[in-house]
Amino acid sequence: MTPADEILDIVDEYDEVVGQAPRGEVYARGLRHRCVFVLARDGEGRYFVHRRTPVKLVFPSLYDMFVGGVVGAGESYDDAALREAEEELGVSGLPRPVPLFKFLYESGDGVQTWWSYVYEVRCDLPVSPQVEEVAWHGFLTREELDQRLGEWEWVPDGLAAWERLRASGAAGPGRR
Repeated sequence: MTPADEILDIVDEYDEVVGQAPRGEVYARGLRHRCVFVLARDGEGRYFVHRRTPVKLVFPSLYDMFVGGVVGAGESYDDAALREAEEELGVSGLPRPVPLFKFLYESGDGVQTWWSYVYEVRCDLPVSPQVEEVAWHGFLTREELDQRLGEWEWVPDGLAAWERLRASGAAGPGRR
């Protein structure tokens, strides 16, 4: 099965399931679905940042400060957050990510929309990201990340989540 064949729950404006469809159809038709964003930080409080591979279905070759992805049909946000974090970081045995907040992401053109649950997890394990998902990675300090925000091209949904996280104070340099 390819990623485009994965079955996702279709949800309404209240995040209630109203149907199911393959991921490829969900993306092509702009159907509302569910995603998780996990902010991974190491023992020094640095943020895991990566550049997506050019073969990704959504936002290829852009940078992201979150790991994560779509929530599968019938899967909980919490389970998806742990699964996606372990898959993308290439580790096992992570603590369960801590939920921070949920928001409805809508693209600037209004074509794409998904419910986005933002989490945080501490990763003290050596990472080995999936080569199919991650073209480059590193752990950056808050200052380094802030500097790169103006230099690199970032995924728009991740930027929306980051701005909400910063506004809440949860992305502060002392938070671990």
